[in-house]
Amino acid sequence: MPKPDDTDRMLDELLKGKKPEEILGKEGLLKELTKRLVERALEGEMTEHLGYERHAPEGKNSGNSRNGKSTKTVTGDSGKLEIDVPRDRNGEFEPQLVKKGQRRLPGFDEKVIALYARGMTTREIQGHLKDLYGAEISPTLVTNVTDTVLEDVKAWQNRPLEAIYPIVYLDAIHLKLRNSGHVRNQAVYLSLGINMDGQKELMGFWVGEAEGAKFWLNVLTELKNRGVQDILIACVDGLKGFPDAIESVFPKTQIQLCIVHMIRNSLRYVSWKERKIVAQDLRAIYTAATVEAAHQALETFAEKWDDRFPQISKSWQRNWENIIPFFSYPAEIRKVIYTTNAIESLNAQLRKVTKKRGAFPTPESVRKVLYLALEKASEKWKRPIKDWVAALNHFMIVFEGRVQQ
Repeated sequence: MPKPDDTDRMLDELLKGKKPEEILGKEGLLKELTKRLVERALEGEMTEHLGYERHAPEGKNSGNSRNGKSTKTVTGDSGKLEIDVPRDRNGEFEPQLVKKGQRRLPGFDEKVIALYARGMTTREIQGHLKDLYGAEISPTLVTNVTDTVLEDVKAWQNRPLEAIYPIVYLDAIHLKLRNSGHVRNQAVYLSLGINMDGQKELMGFWVGEAEGAKFWLNVLTELKNRGVQDILIACVDGLKGFPDAIESVFPKTQIQLCIVHMIRNSLRYVSWKERKIVAQDLRAIYTAATVEAAHQALETFAEKWDDRFPQISKSWQRNWENIIPFFSYPAEIRKVIYTTNAIESLNAQLRKVTKKRGAFPTPESVRKVLYLALEKASEKWKRPIKDWVAALNHFMIVFEGRVQQ
């Protein structure tokens, strides 16, 4: 094996006088080196298979020998390569680097999947690979490569879950799905848990017809069947029937309506010019020190705005019992509970990778894109959420007997 100094000298000699395009271009030195390295590796596999080197005397009367080569076209980072694959006389040689029937070099599929995970469409992936590597691939190839993810999605979606989650955020995003020639809105239901270590964990996602309490009931039942025995706090939007659906599966769970959703729904009734001041007055409600102070702030809000926007205070009064649970906790951990910012942030990332696609052709295409995007997003979920230790200690007191040390 060449020493490091010898390798440097060989590379210097090889690259001497070469222009960048002669090295990295579509027909450059890198492509030729890739071809030769693959062929050398295949020759090494053949030597291991036969048990002797080319032209070695041990090969005489061994019962098997080399029998020429066959040409095969494969796609790799350097575009399409024509490589010579060695054959043996008995037809027993099974190459591992480029297996029989394999048309892409190792690592190529991973690049296609990585581009897909970033939200690139099939057409964009085709153009990207052609521009960078001169590799022309078909839409069918992109579909076939990314379809390999579906088995991972199935296993992930059915994996066992932990017995207890202190907080679970339940929300849905909407996208367009093509069905029988028609484009329809489709809901994707998301369940994001905060586990006992204070780390985010996406428990699963489900593609449904439209957001509704009945579908959420099926989601919650599945979570229970996968091992979830208790949820301390479920943070949800104001969907009608949602609290009842949760209570039927997890009767001890405390329901917390998302304040962000409440504010967003309230401001729908307000003109753009007045939204800022109305939002400030609403803030006085959910930032109050106590439930009593919050209720007083709501009454003050109603006195000021009911003549023009009576729906707002009525909505807060109607949902009051599910709005106020977070007031039972210290100020530093209230934000962990009363807002679905954690899942809203996740939703923003998912919308980023889905917005280019218009309408998805099948539910499977939705699952592939979202799973890959979620896998990428979860790479950042290494640390516990802020103030988690304080929150957990408080949960142990409030939910005595349900949270173990």
